[in-house]
Amino acid sequence: MAIYLTKESKVLVQGMTGGEGMKHTRRMLAAGTDVVGGVNPRKAGRTVDFDDRAVPVFGSVREGIEATGADVTVVFVPPAFAKAAVMEAADAGIGLAVVITEGIPVHDSVAFHRYAKASGTRVIGPNCPGLITPGQSNAGIIPADITKPGRIGLVSKSGTLTYQLMYELRDIGFSTCVGIGGDPVVGTTHIDCLAAFQEDPDTELIVLIGEIGGDAEERAAAYVREHVTKPVVGYIAGFTAPEGKTMGHAGAIVSGSSGTASAKKEALEAAGVKVGSTPTETARLVLDHLEAARDVTHS
Repeated sequence: MAIYLTKESKVLVQGMTGGEGMKHTRRMLAAGTDVVGGVNPRKAGRTVDFDDRAVPVFGSVREGIEATGADVTVVFVPPAFAKAAVMEAADAGIGLAVVITEGIPVHDSVAFHRYAKASGTRVIGPNCPGLITPGQSNAGIIPADITKPGRIGLVSKSGTLTYQLMYELRDIGFSTCVGIGGDPVVGTTHIDCLAAFQEDPDTELIVLIGEIGGDAEERAAAYVREHVTKPVVGYIAGFTAPEGKTMGHAGAIVSGSSGTASAKKEALEAAGVKVGSTPTETARLVLDHLEAARDVTHS
């Protein structure tokens, strides 16, 4: 089991013939992802050779779905065209759109998120690394060789911290890792992933990575308190960030006491979430919990 992405997922890549699209399509294929086609209206009808596999290029998402049965698209198009790309995918009835592109104007993100939701399309991102179900499928830019399948579910605003926690907990492994992105407006939230991991029988423990800015982590803490029975371990990036300065992600800005790492840590701990002060300490909290759970089981 996994959330959102499995070995049965059939993946299109919008922007596959561009530099980033080509590079990461090759990496997705190497990870075992069933990439069934690319989308580029100017190159429709061609095929692109990736090592031992030729991938067809379609003129539209709808054509790709009709020809292949695709149910996931990964969007690598430039920011100016991202809104149209996601809306096209939603119109075609795609189930999941993973928007890797960064630098998309917030008003465009608001528009395509609303449009996709009304169409029944789940959006992950934008400005995100995508998601991976190790050993099954990889949709995006997350390295596939730094962990293995296991029973930890991971949801994170930060791409690099996603990778670090995956590596630190590589001996345990993950059910699915989801990088939701750090923009002020994202399609899939911490809460969405918490709910999905709660229902996934193969996820034993959930790791939640947040960062300064906004109130997403506080809302996630409230959701954990009311709805999540599985153990949750957290980490908040940005304890040393100066007030009023945007740090990295567009959403990572602190105003007064709102959105601080300390406030988020306090809210999560009040909901029963153990929060590490560093990524390494967070990984240790996960290991300690799993070891304690095994001791109880064997006693």
